[in-house]
Amino acid sequence: MTPFEIVAVVVSFAGIWLTASRRMLCWPVSLVACALYFKLFLDVRLYADMVLQALFGIAILYGWIAWARGKDDAGEVVVAPLRPMRALLGLAAGAAGAVTIGWFTSHYTDAALPWMDAGLSSFSLVAQYWTARRHAESWLLWICVDALYFGMFLVKGLALTAGLYAAMIVLAVLGYRQWRRASIDAARMRAADTVA
Repeated sequence: MTPFEIVAVVVSFAGIWLTASRRMLCWPVSLVACALYFKLFLDVRLYADMVLQALFGIAILYGWIAWARGKDDAGEVVVAPLRPMRALLGLAAGAAGAVTIGWFTSHYTDAALPWMDAGLSSFSLVAQYWTARRHAESWLLWICVDALYFGMFLVKGLALTAGLYAAMIVLAVLGYRQWRRASIDAARMRAADTVA
């Protein structure tokens, strides 16, 4: 555990808490977290996760724009439903990405845990895209990914980061509950407006 890792953990935790709360500040805070973890993963040779942080940076910029456009009249970020076909396409893209990244990193780099790192990186991108699109189901995928990341970071000796991922599981559960409730409330309001 280093002071650098401690800072990365604190900033990441703040970004996820803000995301679960549907606060726009989550995007710049998460961008800083990505930069910190890019460097940390480079240092421990988790190359797929390092590249993932760069891709997260792009996804964060996209999410920032999407959330700014996805607000209701009161300024609240609206939770959008995830259609089953889009969910299947997202999961298929995650699997294809996992195989592609895993093959590449296992053949052309000295990556530690190349297949696990690749799979988690790929499905994290899917979860990040779903988060940017304001789908409550993104939190369910985050729960699965974060649980596996927890184990991987313990194996790599990043105990504090593993602790962050344990906390992220809790935040993802809370995020799912809050986003689900917001989605249900919005559906009730739309139904009431239709009746009126």
